[in-house]
Amino acid sequence: MSTADRLPRLLALVPYLMSHPGAQVPEVAKLFGLTEKQLVDDLQLVWMCGLPGHTPGDLIDVSWDGGEILIDNAETIARPLRLGIDEASALLVALRMLAELPEFEEGDALSRVIAKLEAAAGEGASAVSSQVAFELDAAPDAMATVRAALRGGRRLSLRYYVPGRDEITPREVDPTRLVMADGRSYLEGWCYRADGMRLFRLDRMISVEALDVAAEPPADAEPIDVTDGVFRPSPTDELVELELTAAGRWVAEYYPCEEVTELGEGRLRVTLRARDQGWLVRLALRLGDGGRVISPETLAERVRQEASAALARYESVC
Repeated sequence: MSTADRLPRLLALVPYLMSHPGAQVPEVAKLFGLTEKQLVDDLQLVWMCGLPGHTPGDLIDVSWDGGEILIDNAETIARPLRLGIDEASALLVALRMLAELPEFEEGDALSRVIAKLEAAAGEGASAVSSQVAFELDAAPDAMATVRAALRGGRRLSLRYYVPGRDEITPREVDPTRLVMADGRSYLEGWCYRADGMRLFRLDRMISVEALDVAAEPPADAEPIDVTDGVFRPSPTDELVELELTAAGRWVAEYYPCEEVTELGEGRLRVTLRARDQGWLVRLALRLGDGGRVISPETLAERVRQEASAALARYESVC
């Protein structure tokens, strides 16, 4: 782990130990997502930190004999770090999405947490989080309609955007549950078009309507395991590498990527898979100077040809 990753953890660890004297090594390690060895390594580093002067009276005093952690002489950093605007915004977005799930619909504890976080973060975090939007003209009442259909046991009729094929398809779905995965809300249900269980992102529903038909998914239909995320690429799908400018970064949020690498100055390099190269060509043309195809070369050449043909048609009518 880099110093940049470790420092925020240490600045959170010390205030926690100050407010929980006698905390046990195993429980603290579990709380911070560390192994016990990693935690002890952190404590050994804390033991060598303190105020300028570096005499025994200036350094933080910490011990963990017998597994009980005791810390002293750390009053100067006893207060927890404040969330930055980006951190508070990300947390608010996640909490608001969590509040959309049916199991949290009746409770007010989550609403109180969101309200307190908004008040603590100020207008900056609220403004940033309110900018989260989807480019499609998604149905604004999708969540309410899906919830009502789940409660009433009714089938749903969808017009659903499929990014892998860049098309809108009609679906009839017997809903089974709402799930949260990869930071998004999904409807899980039996899709009659696919003849199987499928997940549908709510913000990709162009329209959704509850039908006057009872939802009756097959008795042997198995829930979809989303423990490791929703994206399940096939080895036969073409692997494509794109380099994106700051203006093209939306691709990494809009489409499932296998790898995302920061290049500096707002640029990204992403790899993704797709079954349809035609969709990839349309994506590359849509990006314009916001991105370019790195590989495969056959795709890059096809994009160049399509772009040249489009320019030629434009010149012929101007």
